[in-house]
Amino acid sequence: MRTSWKMPHGRTALLAVTGLLAMTATVATRAQSAGNSVWSGAYTTEQADRGKAAYATNCAACHGPALTGGDSAPPLNGGVFLNNWNGTTTGDLFSRIHDTMPASDPGSLGGKTVADIEAFMFQANGCPAGTTPLASDPQLMTGTKILATRPAS
Repeated sequence: MRTSWKMPHGRTALLAVTGLLAMTATVATRAQSAGNSVWSGAYTTEQADRGKAAYATNCAACHGPALTGGDSAPPLNGGVFLNNWNGTTTGDLFSRIHDTMPASDPGSLGGKTVADIEAFMFQANGCPAGTTPLASDPQLMTGTKILATRPAS
């Protein structure tokens, strides 16, 4: 099969490959940027404050008052937590909490309460607050990634 374009001295192919590499690097950089992650202000301070109270009532008995985990529950802050959820979305975490927690009554927490608890968890992990609350519907949370480490600015 013959192509319709010519490659004089390989320059066209080199330019095409260079352009493709540049586009790939741009996409990779965007995927790791804070703009679409919990490091870009994915919740509000008020939401995290409500979440702290809801966490104390619904989660602390198993996960500990300081989110450090317990005998049968994993930690919800620190490297273990962030690495376990690295690359997933806030919607993935929301669904896990909503569908399986608390262990004594899975699925009993409403969407707003789950979003508030999740906001508190992000605050406890050092993620900055923003001006828009975390959504209370996992379908609206698919674009925000959980990243284990804060991306370089």
